Amino acid sequence: MKAWIEDDNINYEYIIRYIRDTIPQCEGQLREMELFAKENEVPISQPESIRMIEVLLKMMGAKKILEIGSAIGYSAIRMSRATGAEVVTVELLDSMADIAEQNFKEAGLTDKITLIRGDGAEVVSRMDGEGIFDAIFVDAAKGQYMEVFPHCDRLLRKGGILISDNILYKGMTATDELVVRRKITIVRRLRAYLEMLKKNPDFSTSIIPIGDGVALSFKE
Repeated sequence: MKAWIEDDNINYEYIIRYIRDTIPQCEGQLREMELFAKENEVPISQPESIRMIEVLLKMMGAKKILEIGSAIGYSAIRMSRATGAEVVTVELLDSMADIAEQNFKEAGLTDKITLIRGDGAEVVSRMDGEGIFDAIFVDAAKGQYMEVFPHCDRLLRKGGILISDNILYKGMTATDELVVRRKITIVRRLRAYLEMLKKNPDFSTSIIPIGDGVALSFKE
């Protein structure tokens, strides 16, 4: 499988290529979306990360998923197709939301995927209910993770999974040696977020070093 390696992938290139060679290559609309994302520098889930998420969601039998950060709708389509689940996805940028909605239509998933436009933290703060989602995928602005967490906690059922993407942030979260000055605030917030998860008695968290780092948090 010939694929470009993203600048934010934290693994060695030979490991990334080997893992990706074990993953079936997307075809049709999904492949077109991958090429569009590459050509237009749109961040989408990396192949090894979204594949792990698909398998995890299948294993837990997820029926209702919340995604914070739609971009062009790539991961929402993959999660819905993998599980048959209902996906509610939130996107701040109208330019991305317009493309995502068109992609959902072309995928024939408008009955399965609902897109809400707006700031992720504001949208989830207004959502009614408790424990209504089996899984929540957070892939929005990295500085917002701590802000959205209390609402994710409320909306996620016991036994559900909180998935936080890009958690190692080009390796900067793990070591000061890689931190660039303009990213110091984001790195501090990500470290605080992980420290909070580590100490939270209601969640068991594992950090997976694939893609740009994925944190899986099981709600006890």
